[in-house]
Amino acid sequence: MWKIVLLSVVQCLLLSGGQVLLKLAMNHTGHFGFTWAFFRSLLANWRLLASGLCMAAATVLWLYIIRRFDFSVAYPITGLSYVFGMLAAVWIFHEAAPITRWIGVALIMGGVALIVK
Repeated sequence: MWKIVLLSVVQCLLLSGGQVLLKLAMNHTGHFGFTWAFFRSLLANWRLLASGLCMAAATVLWLYIIRRFDFSVAYPITGLSYVFGMLAAVWIFHEAAPITRWIGVALIMGGVALIVK
């Protein structure tokens, strides 16, 4: 059981890291628009490339996980990506997080603990 937990945590970290890098990439672009200039600016954004690499790695690891383990266990563990996303919102983006969100994070962690038990 610990193997799926460890693999899933790594997969969730890659997925969440990809999303964080995507937000950072978008924060470092100009005005969003469906123009050639905007899309050309994305090509020079290293954060966007790093985001894609993280998400690709997360996808490959996910393929391995769902091939080797029960889906009824693997899929709920992906809820940990919400926990990592919340932590990133507070630490990296300096967003305010009310107590109700932390309660939600605690409930997700409790649910994951019940799944892997």
